[in-house]
This record gives sequence, C-alpha cells and structure tokens, in this order.
Amino acid sequence: MRFFRKLALLFRRDKFSGELDEEMAFHRELAERELIADGMDAQAARHAARRRFGNETRLREQSHEAAGFRLENVLQDSRFALRQLRKNPGFTVTAMLVMALGIASSVTIFAFVDAALLQPLPYENPSRLVHVTESSSTCADCVLSYPDYQDWKKSNKVFSAFEVWEPTSYLWKSAAGVESLRAGRVSGGFFHALGVTPALGRAFTDADDTPAAPRTVVLPYGTWQRWFGGRKNILGQSIILDAQAYTVIGVLPKGFHFAFRSAELWVTIHNPDACDQDRACRSFSGVARLKDDISVSTALADMKSIAARLEAEYPQSNQGQSAMVMPLQEAIVSDIRPILLVLACGAGLHLLIAFANEASLLLVRAENRRREIALRGALGASKARLVRQFVTEGIVLVVVSAAGGLATAYVGIRLLFSLIPERLMRGLPFLESVGLHSHTLLFAFAVSLLGIAIFTVTPWLRLSAANLRDDLAEGGRTAAGTTWKRFGSHLVAAELAIAAVLLAGAGLLGKSFYRLLHVDLNFQPDHIATLEVDVPSSSYPDRQRITLLQKILQRVSIMPGVIAAGQTTNLPVTCNCSTAEFRVQGKPWNGEHNLANERSISPDYFRVLQAKLISGRFFTEADDATRAPVVIINRTLARQYFPNEDPLGKTIGDKNLAQSSLAQIVGVVDDVRESGLDEQILPAIYRPFNQSPGTIFLTVRTRLKPVRMLPVLVAAVHQADPNVGVRNEFTIIEHINDTKSPTCTAHRRGWQAALPLWHCCSALWDCTASSRIR
Repeated sequence: MRFFRKLALLFRRDKFSGELDEEMAFHRELAERELIADGMDAQAARHAARRRFGNETRLREQSHEAAGFRLENVLQDSRFALRQLRKNPGFTVTAMLVMALGIASSVTIFAFVDAALLQPLPYENPSRLVHVTESSSTCADCVLSYPDYQDWKKSNKVFSAFEVWEPTSYLWKSAAGVESLRAGRVSGGFFHALGVTPALGRAFTDADDTPAAPRTVVLPYGTWQRWFGGRKNILGQSIILDAQAYTVIGVLPKGFHFAFRSAELWVTIHNPDACDQDRACRSFSGVARLKDDISVSTALADMKSIAARLEAEYPQSNQGQSAMVMPLQEAIVSDIRPILLVLACGAGLHLLIAFANEASLLLVRAENRRREIALRGALGASKARLVRQFVTEGIVLVVVSAAGGLATAYVGIRLLFSLIPERLMRGLPFLESVGLHSHTLLFAFAVSLLGIAIFTVTPWLRLSAANLRDDLAEGGRTAAGTTWKRFGSHLVAAELAIAAVLLAGAGLLGKSFYRLLHVDLNFQPDHIATLEVDVPSSSYPDRQRITLLQKILQRVSIMPGVIAAGQTTNLPVTCNCSTAEFRVQGKPWNGEHNLANERSISPDYFRVLQAKLISGRFFTEADDATRAPVVIINRTLARQYFPNEDPLGKTIGDKNLAQSSLAQIVGVVDDVRESGLDEQILPAIYRPFNQSPGTIFLTVRTRLKPVRMLPVLVAAVHQADPNVGVRNEFTIIEHINDTKSPTCTAHRRGWQAALPLWHCCSALWDCTASSRIR
C-alpha cells in the first residue's frame, strides 16, 4: 500500500501539497489555542506556535521526501549531470566513445561464445549424449564400420541408446528437374536417442531400419517449407530419391539441427550395401546416450574393452583399432572453442583497457572539480548527496555509451555472421542463434554496471581522500593529490602491460598468417572452377559412370574459354580423410598401418592443376579396365618407401596384398597439398578413374574468371545427362578460403587476398560421403 501511495503522489502532487498545507495549518492553530489557553496573548501565541512547529519549507521538503520517490532530486541530479557533461565535450565524447567500443567488442564476441559454448544443445538432457567413434595411432577420431557398430551396440553396458549416422546425398526429381540434396543416413533409433520429437508425424524406429520395411524419409523443417510449401498433407506421400520411392513419415521441429551434418532429408540405413557389410570399410559415426550414473570415462573404458576383443577376433580389419568416447557438445565445438576463447580473452583485455582509460579520464576530471566539490560540501551537501550525484553522472554516461555499444555490437554481429560462408555454416548451425538475446543483454548489463561503478567510485575515492579546506582555498599540491597522481601513473603502466599482451598475441597470429600465406600448394589454384556431380550408384554402375564422365569431359573440354577439364574423387586442400592402407610388394612389413590419401582421377586432372611430374608418366585414356592396374604416387610416398631407389615399376596393394588390389607405379608427381594447410602432407596414391570409378568432382581450368563459367558448366553437365545432380559449385580459391580450417589460405605465389578473420581462425571440418575409409 505504501508503494501505491508513493506512486499516486507522482500524479497528484498538487492535491498532496494542498492537503499538507491544511494539515500543517491545523496543527499550528491547535498549538496556538493551547498557548492562548495558558494565558499568552494571541500574537505571542502565534509566534510561539510557529517556533514550536519549525521551518515550514523544510517540513514540506521532508514530507515530500518521506512520502514520495524523491523524483525532484533525481531529475535535478540528471539535469546537473547533463550540464556538466555538456560543459566538458572533450571528456564526454572521449569517455562515451571508449566505453562504447569496449562494450561493443566484448558483447559481440560474447554473443558468439554464448551461441557456441554456453547454450545447451537442442536435445533432451544433452549432457548425457556422447560422440562415439574408433581411434588408432594415426587417427584419434575415426569413423567406424557398420559391423563394429553392431557389435559395440550389442555388447556395451554403458549406453541406454547407441545409434550411428553417415553423410550422403540423394537425387530428387522435382518439377524443376533433378535436385541434389544433402542427406543423413541413420540407424532407426537415431532421433529417439537425441530425444527429438517431430513437429509433424513421427520419427524413425528400429522397425523402419530393416530391409523388409518400406523406404521412409523424415524431412527437416526447412526442407518441408522450401520444397513442399509447409503442406501438412505431406505425410504419407511418396517422393523419388535415386529412382526409389520413399514415404514421408515426419517433419522435424524448426529448431532442430545436427551440427555434424546439415541434411536436407534423413533416411535410414535400411539395406546395408557391400561397404556396410565389410568390417574394414568405415563410414559411420556414433551418438549414444549414457545410462544414469555412468560417466564418460566409464563408457570409454567399456568401449575400449569391446574394441580390444574385436581386434583379437578380427586382426585383418581391426588391428590397432580402439574406441573414443567424448561428450557430444565437446565433439561439436572442440574445433571452434580455442579460437572463440582466444577472441574472448582479447575482447576482455580490450575492455580492461577501456576501463583503465575511463579511470584515468575520471582522475583528471576529478582534479578539475576539487573546488566545486569542496564548495558544495562547505555549503552543507552531505557525502551521500555527493555520491548520489556521481552515481547519476555515471549512469548518464554509461546508459548513452551502452546504447551506442549495443548498436555497434548489433552491426558487428551481423557483419561477422555475414563473413561466414554458407557452406561453412552447414557445420556451425548453432551460430544461427547469434544475436542480442537475453544472455547477451544480461552480459551487457553486467558490463554496464561495472562501468557505472568505475564512474562512481573513482572520482569519489579521489575526492574523499582530498583535504577539502585546502581544495577550497586552492592550496598547492596535497598529499592526496600526489598519491592519486601516482595511482594514475600505475593505471597507465597497467594499460601498457595489457596492450603488450595483445600486441604479442597479434604478432604471433601475424607470424602464423605469414607462414600460411607462403605454404606451397604445389599446384596453381587460380582459374579453376569445380562442381560435384551426384550420380546414384544403383542407376550408374561402374561402366556407366565411366561413360558418363567421358561424355561430360568431352562436352566441357570443347567449350570456349576452357583450357583443360579433369576429375577427382576429392578436391585438394580438403582433409586427410579419403585414406587407404597400403603395402609395398617385396618390402618387409610388420603389421604397421601405412596410410595414404587415395584419389581416382581422370587423365587431364594434373594438367588442370598444373602439377609437376617428377618422373614417369601421367594417366591416359588407355588406362582402363582392360589393362593392368596402374597408380601414380606423390613425392612423399616415394621418399618414405623407396629411399635411394626408383619407384617406377614397383607394385603396391592393400595391406594383405590381395591380387585384385595390386597396381604398378607408373609415375611420381610433386606433393599436391590434399589436406589442410596446417596438416602434415601424407603419402598419396592416384588411380585412373577408368579403373577405379568413384565420386565425380569436375575440375576445369579456364581462361576467363572461373566464377563466370560455373553456370555454363552446370548446364553442360545436365546436357550430358539430365538425370544427374549438380552441387557444390565454386572455384578452388573459394573452396580453399571456405574450408573450415584453423588457418588462412594462400598459394605459392603469395596470394594476399583480404581474408576474413573467421576464415583464419576456424577449424577443419567433415569429409563427404565419398570419403569411406578402407
């Protein structure tokens, strides 16, 4: 009730004043009557009653203060603060600018940290979800085979649910033609393990993941809206994927994302293919939910014991294979966490410099206000009243600075977000929630409160330590003044120390950046356009796939502006993920894992890259299935496995030297950088596509700007065969820049394009469905 009486006083002040005057008059009159009754004359009684009652003006002020919100004082302090700031424009503008920049930088970086590291995953009880894969001496986080997954799922005692997924793609025949859609291939309980409830229909079950079950598909919310107009009658309808009919059974909720795979549709494993049934063919990653009271370390120990048993049972495929279990959120953000923490530390140091600058400015201003504060104290202003004035000035400054800082942060967030390439965002869907949300605004409020404290405490501590009598008399240097000048010099020293830390960090980053700008790719990335041709395996067996590639290359090679056209199963500067184990025939072998990047390429592929042939020859069209298998190796493989000898004519094969895997070395090329710029160059084996067909990445060297050739190349592919899909159209330079690598990119000419910081500081990402490891 008291609060509402005070609130009513704000809107009924005149009535309150009238009632107060009537009340005061009544009490004066009552006192006057008592004095007259005691024998005092009327005039003397009137004066005595006024003296007894006290100062009317002061009583009115006290009554207003007791009954109201002291709004007048607040407004008065605010007006005075604005006048003071207007009288000192240099101080005001500098203080607001420094504070706004500090708030803007810290809030901008915190928004990304919050979205990536602080916000929980959009799943049920996400802290119990773990990422499960295989590991070995050469790969700490490797995909696993489907038979291994089945044994792990059957034998483990630590998971309440254990499912797998792999990236893939499907061709969808729409009214506009054939569309290539990114897809996720999952086991039946995948969405149940994540705890995701569809917005429409139902999710997969184990019954959907059997060869006898009808083929089904679950659509992400975005696909449902974009391709099917958000129609609720989509449930039960069939769509054609890779010439097979799939029934739509559900639509996922709008906020769902799976950072490992940005899929446009989800299907079940359904009918395991030949690779799925091969224990040595690895293409799946696992996601599991821990049982209650089971820790990650306990789960890891259990999975390692199962892996050790499988290694003993299947030494040919599982030798050296162990297990890796880690929290799912850690697996998703582990690559991006270091750079976000580095940026957060940098922003925090910048904020400390801003606060130190503010304190220095306030100390200087406090020196200039010593006489003013001394005079106000001499005239009766209490310490509480002076502190309230400092608080008001601090609030005014910080509120304006915070408004400017938040506006700048909003622009900065949008700018940084726009610099993230669309293809890179597929692996960072959690960043879509970046913005000035409740957590970010709460952080900005906390920073603002700290700013208000600095604006309030710094001048007050300075002035409360001063000798007000000397200040009022404009005396000379006081002890307090000397002390606070020394304190100011310490602030400057602290700022310099923080700046030195930032400069050292920037110098180290600059040095790393310089080195990366001069990394040898050993090929010329300029003027190369690329695109991926999606070809369903069921409709295009090996012979037809080879014929299709020949038709595409023939059509593209004669196009105006094309210098050379080639093909590879994986683009350079991608990752060390399309690897295979090999062995040199006639060399001693002790069971070690000899890994090499493996690619199938067309004869003109190295001509497109302008890679250097060291010895031997390139492939020709004659290197087909009718001839003995041949391979080309890189310089690293030749140096490591054929020291002081000529590798030409030597034979390599898989680790078992199966007859079907044996191939003769016919050439040695320079070390084309197949992996990220910060990764070690692995041995590489190149096979002719005509003998070992696979994924088709079309690579074309052009005379014109390659980006202008991309639409023409897409049209040429569809003219060669309208039943195939095309995706991932970009130039090699764009591919290098957009690779989610912890480095920036460059080629051996020292290309110095203005790369966004995000490109320089992101981390290596996924391998596509074509990257099954054998």
